[in-house]
Amino acid sequence: MSAAESRETTTRRKQQLIDLALQGGGAHGAFTWGVLDRLLEEPWLKIDGISGTSAGAMNAAVLADGYAAGGAEGARAALAAFWKRVSDAARFSPFQRSPLDRLLGRWSIDTSPMFVVMDLMSRLYSPYDLNPGGNNPLRGILEELIDFERLKTSPIRLFITATNVRTGRGRVFRNGEITPDVLMASACLPTLFQAVEIDGEPYWDGGYSGNPTMTPLVRELDSDDTILIPINPVERPGTPNSARDILNRLNEVSFNAVLLKELRMIAMLRQVADPGNCEGAQWAKMRIHMVRNEIMGSLGYSSKLNAEWEFLSMLLDEGRRAADAFLETDGDKIGVTSSVNLDALLEGV
Repeated sequence: MSAAESRETTTRRKQQLIDLALQGGGAHGAFTWGVLDRLLEEPWLKIDGISGTSAGAMNAAVLADGYAAGGAEGARAALAAFWKRVSDAARFSPFQRSPLDRLLGRWSIDTSPMFVVMDLMSRLYSPYDLNPGGNNPLRGILEELIDFERLKTSPIRLFITATNVRTGRGRVFRNGEITPDVLMASACLPTLFQAVEIDGEPYWDGGYSGNPTMTPLVRELDSDDTILIPINPVERPGTPNSARDILNRLNEVSFNAVLLKELRMIAMLRQVADPGNCEGAQWAKMRIHMVRNEIMGSLGYSSKLNAEWEFLSMLLDEGRRAADAFLETDGDKIGVTSSVNLDALLEGV
């Protein structure tokens, strides 16, 4: 089938209401940009809502605001503008690949002198010592590119998670509550940035309490199909033995733990839900899909701080390829059945 025939076929498909669950992961969120860019080309997919954390929160807010301004094409343009501005802002960042990294074709910045210094300093000093002004260039980018008043009335409903430092619990912010502070809080890694205060409470990265939070997608939206776009590998072969690899894997495990627990809860509720009960029917009908992410297993933690345009463009292309593969293998299951076997998560529990 030619590309033109394929587009004509998708145009004729019955429209399906979906929601999206977007993980966080710093610069790796450009992979999610690629997936979203490809999904937005499909007129038969209508986005009901998005749950996002950290970089996933940024992608979600930018997409929802761009969609409110200009539909699917407006959302695609907004995402491209956001990631280009992120790259432009990082052009003079001290965190750059070293000549050795470039020579060996590595995307990590493990041998960057400033990254090594920062890595060591973060174990001795806090962001309150190293960045007393709490400066973060992302704030200016968000304020420039997102119309937060327009975001309140976007047809796409948002659920942005941040972690309350005092209670350790996640808080989910919805469209009318979302501000630059909320997005900054959702992406606030405590070893790099000061906690963000909202309504008198300090908040850290939402990944500690929901990466992303799934429950609102089930309980508050009309869609019965959730597409999860993961960033952090659930499984890695072998046992890490270097200090940096151990810390990287520890972060991946902790940032995936809440999501996996929530997916297990959804699987259990689906098994016991009473279809005659309104809320029970919501859980029973929920269908989960996932865009496979094959590249993240080959990328180290430090590459999450690499915002070179060449790297972001590579991740964009990988995300589009992954979305193509998802649509080819699982697209027909949307609106019909889950393409992820949630019951497997209950084995051994």
